[in-house]
Amino acid sequence: MLASYAIQDNQTRGRRYPEPEHPYRSPFQRDRDRIIHSRAFRRLEYKTQVFVNHEGDHYRTRLTHSMEVAQITRTIADALGLNSHLCEALALSHDMGHPPFGHSGQDVLDGLMKDAGGFEHNLQTLRIVELLEEKYIEFPGLNLTFEAREGIVKHSTIYKGMKNPPAAVRDYALDELPPLEAQIVDLCDEIAYNNHDLDDGLESRLLHLDGLVENVRIFGDLFRPSKSEHPKAPVKLLVNKTIISLINIEVTDLIENIRRTIQKEGIKTLEDIRKAPRMLVSFSDEVADKHRELKTYLYKNMYNHFRVNRMKNKARRILEALFKAYQEDPSLLPSHFQNRIPHDGKERVICDYVAGMTDRFAIDEYLKLFDPREKV
Repeated sequence: MLASYAIQDNQTRGRRYPEPEHPYRSPFQRDRDRIIHSRAFRRLEYKTQVFVNHEGDHYRTRLTHSMEVAQITRTIADALGLNSHLCEALALSHDMGHPPFGHSGQDVLDGLMKDAGGFEHNLQTLRIVELLEEKYIEFPGLNLTFEAREGIVKHSTIYKGMKNPPAAVRDYALDELPPLEAQIVDLCDEIAYNNHDLDDGLESRLLHLDGLVENVRIFGDLFRPSKSEHPKAPVKLLVNKTIISLINIEVTDLIENIRRTIQKEGIKTLEDIRKAPRMLVSFSDEVADKHRELKTYLYKNMYNHFRVNRMKNKARRILEALFKAYQEDPSLLPSHFQNRIPHDGKERVICDYVAGMTDRFAIDEYLKLFDPREKV
């Protein structure tokens, strides 16, 4: 039983290429399944979240991160009576357009593409599911429902009222807000990466426990009572207990604040959500303030740590070198990418190829192109 404001399976606006309905899977279940079975999704296993794949077996990758986002999203969807199949599809797909080497890879590609349309990972995800994924005879891409594609487009950007939005998104009802199923994914993403980056940061010793306890209220307020209650427990288990509690606090707050907002705004139907003056998903003011404090601490002490910056610098040099090598000599590209140049343009095709690389493939490709001892 879904809430009256949830998107029902029969409310989908359909697929770009019409298909008969499946006898026992809903449209949004099929979207989720197509995402899971795509090559772009599998490649997330070897794409950086913060740590490059070879730095350790236990650190999060884009794939494990996406799975954690999906788990949090399903919990919130079930609590609010939302369509969990659409929620899960959007959570699993939300990072498929990320290039290798994390956010630094996106920044590099955006700079290299500044005169050719730029680069943004959500728009690249849309490009993957609409065009680049090659799986079906009948159509390009994955032929997802309108709502899945709309959720990808509006994952972290509000286009309502925007002047001159990108051409790629103009088919996606930009004057409407997306369903709640799409609105919740952005904060579920933040909950997941803030908390698993705490875990990975402490594991890697980029972060120090004393600093977190003293400077991040939401962490210290949970860690101290756990330590008092279990004075002989290993530090690792105390940290785990703290992070579990922190996730629970943020998820619970988000659910309860969305419920309050829905009631306050008089939301009854999907149409009410689409016509609302603002997004309906947010933390309470108190938790939002503590959440920002945690994010600020992570940016200062982890994402800008000299070890992370060294890898960012390597990533920039690798991606710039690859892009410029293909730009100077497109014959270095695989033939099926070369064949697309007359239609899509040289820079966009190169961008598609580089963005689709995993970390290890990009490193191997760099060695093949620039180390004469490597086999090509």
